[in-house]
Amino acid sequence: MSILARPAVAALAAKTMQGVTRLASRRASGAGSAAAWQARFPEYPREVTRSTVPTSVAPAPVTVYAPPAGTATRPPVHVNFHGGGYIMSMPEVDDGLCRVLAAEAGVVVVNVTYVVAPQHPFPAATTQAYDVVRWVAEHGAEHGWDGRRLTVGGQSAGGGLAAAVARQSLEQGGPSIALQVLHYPPLDLATSAKDKKAAVARPVLRPWLGDIFDASYVPDPRERAHRLVSPAHSRDTADLEGIAPALVITAEYDLLRNEAVRYAERLGAAGALVEHHDIAGADHGYDTKDDERARTTYALIARHLRQATDAGTV
Repeated sequence: MSILARPAVAALAAKTMQGVTRLASRRASGAGSAAAWQARFPEYPREVTRSTVPTSVAPAPVTVYAPPAGTATRPPVHVNFHGGGYIMSMPEVDDGLCRVLAAEAGVVVVNVTYVVAPQHPFPAATTQAYDVVRWVAEHGAEHGWDGRRLTVGGQSAGGGLAAAVARQSLEQGGPSIALQVLHYPPLDLATSAKDKKAAVARPVLRPWLGDIFDASYVPDPRERAHRLVSPAHSRDTADLEGIAPALVITAEYDLLRNEAVRYAERLGAAGALVEHHDIAGADHGYDTKDDERARTTYALIARHLRQATDAGTV
């Protein structure tokens, strides 16, 4: 076992990464800064408000992206969860995605700043994410949103949280979710990162980094097969009939691709797979570096959101 797979060591490494990122963010004015993320896709305006959603874990700050003027009086809502290996709080990275989806899908996008590990290990983030989605469904009308036309999604760890939200919704009888968008998600933490195989020798997400993420988020190895953590692992055999329809997007060279493919196949068997889209020649996080590929993928997501939340089909 790698020394970084030991929970105490992984937690120390995660906290160090958090500190370095915070320091860099304070000093940054170029690439990687909030302003830089907001400068992407300048053709999509940024009309946002900030709020806080009460949850059973901790208050969750959210940034709400409004759709263009002239959109339906009560637009649908898409709840987005950012990536970061469950240890990095970095909602600003998804600013461009949120603006594109608001404009192209005609939805309100609620971008969630959720609690992260090791300060808040599993199941804190999955519980909080589900609480936020329930709050949106129950209180959306108070804000002029149609919480009955609701979708969830996320990239990387955010995709894992979106999958966990859809699972909790299935098991707890709601709220109704029209689509779950799982974009290069981690869906099998029960399998050690060193035992996962990528199509290239040096994938972006290296096994040592996976060790830090996994051991920080779920310190007890026995819990890593939990259905809200590893729905792609063979130990999870529950019937998924009735779970929210899914758009699963994978990247050809990603270390996490195989587990997402397995889960897509499982969703397909349950009649819940809308599309599995594989990005050829791409690796984990490709859309944060390649604007053209990002535009194409975000347009795909927007199209699926619009189709899923059409008033005549929900």
